[in-house]
Amino acid sequence: MAFNFGGGNANSASSSGFSFGSFGAKTTASTGFGFGTSTNTTASSGFGSLTAPAFGTATTTPASTGFGFGAPNTGGGLFGNTQNKGFGFSSGLGTGPGAGAGFSSGLGGTSLGFGGFNLQPTQPQQGGLFGQQSQAPAQPNQLINTASALSAPTLLNDERDAILAKWNQLQAFWGTGKGYFNNSIPPVDFTQENPFCRFKAVGYSCIPRSKDEDGLVALALSKKEADVRNQQQQLVESLHKVLGSNATLTVNVEGVKALPDDQTEVIIYAVERSPSGMSKRVPASTLFNYMEQANVKVQLQQLAVVMAVPRTALSPAQLKQLLQNPAAGVDPIIWEQAKVDNPDPEKLIPVPMVGFKELLRRLKIQEQMTKQHQTRVDIISNDIRELQKNQGTTVAKIAQYKRKLMDLSHRVLQVLIRQEIQRKSGYAIQMDEEHLRVQLDTIQSELNAPTQFKGRLNELMSQIRMQNHYGTVRSEERYIVDTDLLREIKQHLKQQQEGLSHLITVIKDDMEDIKVIEQGLHDSVHVRSGKLS
Repeated sequence: MAFNFGGGNANSASSSGFSFGSFGAKTTASTGFGFGTSTNTTASSGFGSLTAPAFGTATTTPASTGFGFGAPNTGGGLFGNTQNKGFGFSSGLGTGPGAGAGFSSGLGGTSLGFGGFNLQPTQPQQGGLFGQQSQAPAQPNQLINTASALSAPTLLNDERDAILAKWNQLQAFWGTGKGYFNNSIPPVDFTQENPFCRFKAVGYSCIPRSKDEDGLVALALSKKEADVRNQQQQLVESLHKVLGSNATLTVNVEGVKALPDDQTEVIIYAVERSPSGMSKRVPASTLFNYMEQANVKVQLQQLAVVMAVPRTALSPAQLKQLLQNPAAGVDPIIWEQAKVDNPDPEKLIPVPMVGFKELLRRLKIQEQMTKQHQTRVDIISNDIRELQKNQGTTVAKIAQYKRKLMDLSHRVLQVLIRQEIQRKSGYAIQMDEEHLRVQLDTIQSELNAPTQFKGRLNELMSQIRMQNHYGTVRSEERYIVDTDLLREIKQHLKQQQEGLSHLITVIKDDMEDIKVIEQGLHDSVHVRSGKLS
């Protein structure tokens, strides 16, 4: 963005001349899933931020699918008291007051952080499921203060207030800094969520399809993919210990995927077996709430786990509420246009991108996905080449078996002929055999006719012998050049010869010039020596 300080208002034009974060106070823009509306956001890599709420406040509905810290269990099994229940899972895991709903269900269906929605834990607040945070109604003067800071500050009460207004406009456009406008009122904090920030765009991310019953929880590890794959069994054993080393629980890995900044996403699920032998997956919300307990999080951090996110889909009501309410600072008109331009509303959902860090994060994830797709394409190409090779081998074997079948058929036919001769020996020729003999004689006479098949076959054999004879005589003439190609070769060699002649002429002229220069230098040296003497 470029800003014009002339006149009373600041006009913006498209440009790329600023260095991000060079004005005002240090920015704390979230680089997480992108929909956080809190100003106390922190940057994260690949899995979103851990401190900003998602799309407003979370409700206090217990045992929800959202982020939050469930109260630790004080009795019973690992996931709550399971006695007198036969088979199933109790609601004792994560039923504390911190389990929030809302966008805590884990958007980012194809990979964590690819334009998700700030899936972060938060304290229970007042407000709707997807409503904006309560700071808007609690601070009715926020918009008035912002307008005063941008248009009519009264901090110095002189002509410098106009310069301050332009500076506040620049900070608001940039999305960082503080806007001072009055000595008796605190300054306005300009964040990238403010409606005047210009560095905003809307992208699209896949809608997650996993259900809570699938029990999928994604863990972000600060390790490379190769290291995680090599130590996958150790990781599973360590996670089993974190879950209490319960004999009825088993931890399984659904998939391992590389993330930017040398991080790795590991998708796990836990299976609980009942005494009767039946098994069932632990719900994703239950497993996630258990992992969010303070003592469990410490153990996970020792395993290089940066963040945990449940892979659960949104309900139709949640999805509808999300699409109806644009994110903080996003123009409703732009949001509506993004919904209209959605290439696949059934699979994709619009995601706001605020700031260069969010754009860079999405770019890194896109590059990572491109590399994974290219790797998969290379694997498929190798498989295709291997299949083509196997196909060629199979075709050759089929041809070989066909020849073998033909030989065996002829042998069987000969055996049948001899057997039939022995069986018919001593019997008179029957009527059908006589007809068959007549037909065979007719075929034999046609084959022996000079103008029929045998004559043509003899002619072809003679031509083949003549070609073989000519081939032995002209064995030294192996290569034949086409006339047009020979003409082009001659023309090319002629042009090369002309070029060499011209080059030789130029070199000769240069040599003569050098001789003239040397003669002139020699004469000048003699003249000077004569004058000195």
